[in-house]
Amino acid sequence: MDKRKRWREQEQELVERWNAAAARYQEVHAEFSRQAAAGGGEGTGEELRLKVEQARADIQALRRQVARLKVEFESGRRY
Repeated sequence: MDKRKRWREQEQELVERWNAAAARYQEVHAEFSRQAAAGGGEGTGEELRLKVEQARADIQALRRQVARLKVEFESGRRY
């Protein structure tokens, strides 16, 4: 029973991290789009582009973690 509780806590933490990363990506991407439409400065655009790439990388890492949990679940090692 303790394993199930720990697994549920891990899953809930993963959902919270996913939601935070998705919100961060949307905010940065929207800011990047606004700046591109306004023709903003080149230095700031590069900084925002790097933030967008970092947010995308965070989401990709979370996708891999979700895939690992899914494999564990489907193989019977979880629950």
